[in-house]
Amino acid sequence: MLLHSNIVGEGQPFVILHGFLGMSDNWKTLGIQFSEQNFQVHLVDQRNHGHSFQDNQFNYEVLVEDLKHYCDEHQLENIILLGHSMGGKTAMLFAAKYPELVSKLIVADISPRFYPVHHDGILNGLSALNFDVLKSRGEADKVLSGYVSDLGTRQFLLKNLYWVEKGKLGLRMNLEVLKEEVAEVGEPLPSQATFEKDTLFLRGDRSEYIGVEDEAIILNHFPKAKIITISNAGHWLHAENPKDFFDAVMAFVK
Repeated sequence: MLLHSNIVGEGQPFVILHGFLGMSDNWKTLGIQFSEQNFQVHLVDQRNHGHSFQDNQFNYEVLVEDLKHYCDEHQLENIILLGHSMGGKTAMLFAAKYPELVSKLIVADISPRFYPVHHDGILNGLSALNFDVLKSRGEADKVLSGYVSDLGTRQFLLKNLYWVEKGKLGLRMNLEVLKEEVAEVGEPLPSQATFEKDTLFLRGDRSEYIGVEDEAIILNHFPKAKIITISNAGHWLHAENPKDFFDAVMAFVK
């Protein structure tokens, strides 16, 4: 089965992978901006997210093979690969496994190390959404606010809402499998996985996902890595400071 994507622009392929509980739509604005710099941008939904297929298997090995199948089907090579959070982990493993397909790697706010499960509140909140009762985004937000206090995070999550049919809301993600397999999201990059080409790690100055102690781990797997901090940004750095994010990516790829 082929991953769903939105493709914009012409030029060198530039593939973007969203994070856990996200979707390709989160990257639409930046994707269009990248496409205007002579790139063919592929905004990809990973399995169990967005418009892509749903499946009971969920781990980085299968996410990487999904992307390999996607590249084969679209005859993509010499790609620039950008991944945020979970998408960054997929991108790291893909680049290590298929370096011949990747010209440059960009990882947004995630390190190759292990992360403990920390999405419980969010997953419980999404599970509490009863679409037999809820009839609007506002009502869904009210329920979710009992579990997730941060408005920005709730808005990000509620982008997954869609009208299944007239008067009936639903979630685009495969919530049951994502809850079941959530521990997979924090799995580290295998110790032997390396990528020897140009790599950029971007971190938000208000985020704790990439600390000083992560720098040596990053360089161990990605010896040519540069680490840049985006100011006025947390984990969703591309949404919180899109201008500096865009400028840093362009300076790296050009």
